[in-house]
Amino acid sequence: MSRLDWTSHTGRALHGSVRVPGDKSVSHRALMLGALADGTSRIRGFLEGEDTRATARVLQQLGVRMEAPADGERVVHGVGLHGLRGTTQALDCGNAGTGMRLLAGLLAGQAFDSTLVGDESLSKRPMRRVTEPLARMGAKIDTQDGLPPLQVRGGQQLHGISYTLPMASAQVKSALLLAGLYAQGETEVIEPHPTRDYTERMLAAFGWPIDFSPGRARLSGGHALRATDVDVPADFSSAGFFLVAASIVPGSELRLPSVGLNPRRTGLLQALRLMGADIRIEHERESGGEPVGDLVVRHAPLHGIELPEALVPDMIDEFPVLFVAAAAAKGKTVVRGAAELRVKESDRIATMASGLRALGVAIEEAPDGATIEGGAIGGGAIDSHGDHRIAMSFAVAGLVANGAVRINDCDNVATSFPGFLDLANGCGFHLGPV
Repeated sequence: MSRLDWTSHTGRALHGSVRVPGDKSVSHRALMLGALADGTSRIRGFLEGEDTRATARVLQQLGVRMEAPADGERVVHGVGLHGLRGTTQALDCGNAGTGMRLLAGLLAGQAFDSTLVGDESLSKRPMRRVTEPLARMGAKIDTQDGLPPLQVRGGQQLHGISYTLPMASAQVKSALLLAGLYAQGETEVIEPHPTRDYTERMLAAFGWPIDFSPGRARLSGGHALRATDVDVPADFSSAGFFLVAASIVPGSELRLPSVGLNPRRTGLLQALRLMGADIRIEHERESGGEPVGDLVVRHAPLHGIELPEALVPDMIDEFPVLFVAAAAAKGKTVVRGAAELRVKESDRIATMASGLRALGVAIEEAPDGATIEGGAIGGGAIDSHGDHRIAMSFAVAGLVANGAVRINDCDNVATSFPGFLDLANGCGFHLGPV
């Protein structure tokens, strides 16, 4: 199969209203809880990406009936907490780390065996930090030296535990809470730093009793989920590319409507404001338990910062585009406390450092971050290593580079942001396939 490469050129000032796709994290969770609920749930604003579709296919393999009456909509006919049916087929999560980790927790309490597999990239991502605490709850999950595929043994009696995460991770927390639905007694998860609380908010919306506050969540087994309708907000991570783009391209002003503003997700917004960005929030409201607002961003000169480590867990997916903002800013930006970036779809610290160096940017890696000297960005060729967020971040860098930026291996952008090219070019990017 031929590989998709892009070239990004200096564009014009960015203008317009950009409705980015639905939140991937919310879409995954809405499918899973809708599947386990009693009754029929309707999901609007569903992300039509490869990752979320993979989760939908897995649930359908497990006997959940779903309909797609329109693009961005799903009707999920819930089977109840104990209504999933086993299959001898492997359950293919594609590139979705969220899907695999959450499904590991969900499947740990089932009566049947399951095998979770993924693509080449996902098959290299560590799973012990999920499987080890699940084992403490009584789950039996076999891995390949800590990597997928995951062989989940059915028929295990799970019991609640109190578990302090060694590293803050919303995915691990969510896997344990989903297993806790099937466990005897109480399951409590304590985090070193608060992470996004999508799972907690959505469990409450589906009627499951749960007690949660920043950095802590607690629930007991033995209840039921009630079907509910979910309006998925626009994805903040997807909005992040446009927040940075409009901030660094002179004369730009963009409006991003109905963006999810979960406080455990918006670290990039705070970081950009610390760098001098002009971003305001309008029409703040709540939708399905999630805070939502319209973001308006105007060009502003950015300056380097020492990123507060407290922001790191709230922007772990946005670091590639933050590195681009830092490269375009005046002065030095220092990032620490972000070691998790090394085990994403690629080693995002190494991949961003290599790419920025190829464009003439001075960057020094650290085990848990980097120091970036802002200034001019040059033209050149970079390899995204199949990482969708790396590819889109360098598309943003090309807007202010003094030469064309060629981005190799962009096929996986569809995993998180279908339609990125059209939206980007519609507001002023100059981006296209090679």
